Amino acid sequence: MRIGQAAGNAGVNTQTLRYYERRGLLKGVPRRSSGYRTFTDEDIRVVRFIKRAQELGLSLDDASQLLALRHAQPEDRRGARRVAQARLDDLDHRIRDLRRMRKALAALVTSCRAGHHPQCPILESLESGPHVRRTR
Repeated sequence: MRIGQAAGNAGVNTQTLRYYERRGLLKGVPRRSSGYRTFTDEDIRVVRFIKRAQELGLSLDDASQLLALRHAQPEDRRGARRVAQARLDDLDHRIRDLRRMRKALAALVTSCRAGHHPQCPILESLESGPHVRRTR
């Protein structure tokens, strides 16, 4: 099938298919003599696999690793757990960061009694608060 139909069947746009092909996630998409790409049902399954992985917070690199394990021997599929666990750990870290940020922002909102202070505690905090460098 041509790119438009393939994109529609996979639930993505044509640029996504082209990008996945450039990234090597879709391998060996043949071209007709006219230059048009010809996508297969397997290509559609791969794209859907990638999109589901992204819905779980997995990166394209993670999805690529998992794609490589789809047809691996059962004993080699342990890598799938490692990839998923690493993403889970990252999500837990981000959730902790978000909770910390929410708590700090909620305290600022609470301290801001609109019209009761000549200065705004929120603006003062942003202007004079500690400068924190994030590392990853």
